[in-house]
Amino acid sequence: MYEIIFYTTSRGDCPLREFLDELEARTKIMKFLSHLERYGPDLPRPYADTLRDKIRELRIPYGKLQWRLLYFFDGKRVVLTQGVLKKTQAVPDEEIERALGRMRDWLGRRGE
Repeated sequence: MYEIIFYTTSRGDCPLREFLDELEARTKIMKFLSHLERYGPDLPRPYADTLRDKIRELRIPYGKLQWRLLYFFDGKRVVLTQGVLKKTQAVPDEEIERALGRMRDWLGRRGE
């Protein structure tokens, strides 16, 4: 079992929680998160995929919408960095860069 953690900034902001507060399909999202919690890096497509470096995406279809929750692994922890409503073929590079920055911030602060 893996532990699901929402990335929080040093000021206490939680970008993913803010994203999720705006969505209606919490039940479906929680179901997908429970799969991620159970299978971790072994969760296959179409549920999850690797984007770049250590950043991965949890792929959540909802009607015609495609939500993506970006995350990385820190040992047995899954650190969710943000949510994205996917509007194009690929997750935008700026979202991946944002996730990489949050990963570096998380890893840099975890020793505090």
